Amino acid sequence: MASIKNLKKDINYVLGDVIDYALDVSILKNVPEKGEAIIDEAIEIFDNLVSKINDKKVENKKTHFKAIHQELEIKAKSLVEKINSL
Repeated sequence: MASIKNLKKDINYVLGDVIDYALDVSILKNVPEKGEAIIDEAIEIFDNLVSKINDKKVENKKTHFKAIHQELEIKAKSLVEKINSL
């Protein structure tokens, strides 16, 4: 992990793209309620990951940040799968 700053940018870009994709698909398929639910979940994931980054009580920071990055990948894939199933 290069830096905490880059990890925060990754989280912002990835989840921002997921939200944008959810908006596009939900509008095209005419199911805005389901799209809003996925967007709310993405925002909740964003808040959760950023709070984990800001946790100062971590002993091994390198493994902690790698775990956050892996969690981001897993949850983003999950959200995209939900969007594709709309």
